[in-house]
Amino acid sequence: MLKGLLDGSLLALIAKGETYGYEIIEKLQEHKFAVVSEGSIYPVLMRLQKNNLVSTVMRKSPSGPKRKYYTITEDGIVELERFKEHWDQLSQGVSSLLEEGDGKNAVQ
Repeated sequence: MLKGLLDGSLLALIAKGETYGYEIIEKLQEHKFAVVSEGSIYPVLMRLQKNNLVSTVMRKSPSGPKRKYYTITEDGIVELERFKEHWDQLSQGVSSLLEEGDGKNAVQ
């Protein structure tokens, strides 16, 4: 489940503006994605690039080695909109189930 959520979440972050890997990790942590490790981010970014959902460019860093910067593509924007629609449906369904009852009628 996290795989699909992570793909869409990364696209949403990249859609806000060009960014690089470590900055993405920091932004995810700011948004309470504490369970996402650095090792899980880079394979997803590579897959997004392979699927033409993001483009990359290497640029000199103000400190240290060059960085790979990510920008969302037109295909990425379409995929992000698709993700948002699926997320809205899923979150409404889960919210509906959770709000439906307080568990008092559950079998004990």
